[in-house]
Amino acid sequence: MSVDATGFELINTFAFILCVTFCAYVLSIMIVYLRRKPASAGDPDEFDWHLIVPCRDEAAVIGETVRHLVDTFDSATIWCVDDGSVDGTREILETFSGLDRVRILCRTPPKARQGKGAALNEAWAAIRSAARNDAAAGKLIVGVIDADSRLDVECFAKLAGSQYFGDSTVGAVQVEVRMVQCGSTRSAAVSHSRWGRMLIRLQDLEFRAPIAAMQELRRRTGSVGMGGNGQFTRLSVLNEIAESYGTPWHGALLEDFELGLHVLLVGSRTEYCPEAWVEQEALVTARHLLRQRSRWAQGSMQCARYFPAIMRSRHVRNSAAVEITYFLAAPWFQLVGTVTYTACLGVLVYYIRNTSDGAAGWWTRGGWGVIPLIVIFGILPFAVWGIAYRVRCAQSISRSTAIGIGFCHWVYSYVQCVAVWMAFVRLLRAKSDWQKTARVGTTVPPARLQSSAPG
Repeated sequence: MSVDATGFELINTFAFILCVTFCAYVLSIMIVYLRRKPASAGDPDEFDWHLIVPCRDEAAVIGETVRHLVDTFDSATIWCVDDGSVDGTREILETFSGLDRVRILCRTPPKARQGKGAALNEAWAAIRSAARNDAAAGKLIVGVIDADSRLDVECFAKLAGSQYFGDSTVGAVQVEVRMVQCGSTRSAAVSHSRWGRMLIRLQDLEFRAPIAAMQELRRRTGSVGMGGNGQFTRLSVLNEIAESYGTPWHGALLEDFELGLHVLLVGSRTEYCPEAWVEQEALVTARHLLRQRSRWAQGSMQCARYFPAIMRSRHVRNSAAVEITYFLAAPWFQLVGTVTYTACLGVLVYYIRNTSDGAAGWWTRGGWGVIPLIVIFGILPFAVWGIAYRVRCAQSISRSTAIGIGFCHWVYSYVQCVAVWMAFVRLLRAKSDWQKTARVGTTVPPARLQSSAPG
């Protein structure tokens, strides 16, 4: 059997370039992540705080979340948007209707269940209508909190600091995201399998280590991305986006990142605040995780349409444009990468099978050198985050546990490879329906909430 050696060399060379590029990126974000210094807090009373909680079939978690926000943030107005729920969410929300600081917006068909962005736009319109003084819109901060969340009690003070909303040029801030099962007793009573517990830990690592590191780099490039949970934006900036683009949030499945792009396009700045955090429920099954990540990947692919606007914008500096381009290209590189790496595996198998004495002969003739290359360029860029996670976020876990979590993070990374292909297939089939994340919380009986709501 004859094989084109030049073709093999090209495949291997391209795979090597992809690996080196990725390793260089990991090294760059790791450096800024480990060197970050905390920012000082400010005076939250200088701002008017409004929290939007979008709710679609959230009966399992919404009661506890609203109660937490009411009890913890007495200066905030809480806007709950029931997006056509059919599971009792609306009945639970109505137990809070007697509180002045809780506003309930109910969306019904055919407007309801059109995606998270549509629900957020309705809340924005209500907040803008309630804000009587347009001149004060720059001091009115709109936060988006998922229905399964716990918000840092010091969040407002930290966001009011001079590095964040204390700086008038900052239009939006994203806080750090954590997994509630790793930092709260709320889900302690929920039993999970060993696999489920590992998924929880890996998601906590993912958000608090590599994603946080990417955001740290973006702080320097001027391209911090917004997340779906724990994003805070000035009302004045949301209004400006609406004037230019119709509404603040739009139709992409990654409506949070899309909002961040619009904040930059109207000439404002985005920031990342690792000093404040929001906890959310981690997913405990691979099926739910794949559904969520395929939605994110498809949303990123949809946002590629903003590439020309980013390149033309006089508000987006060059470093930000480069980083955004990398992010938008990442899913497509993952598609190409999976094909390339699979082809490399095929080449490797071919050489092993066609070497005299088979695998043993291939090994003794230098094939063993492939193993350290796989470790250095394939495993280490993912596994190293286990140690970084222990250093920055989870000092209570042992070094051996951190190394084990890091190795599992390498295996976990293949979830994204599968999710990207799922997203690509959905894109080809022109499917863009909103695939909602499942909840694993414990439902709070409405009767219990009704008895405690007025307090």
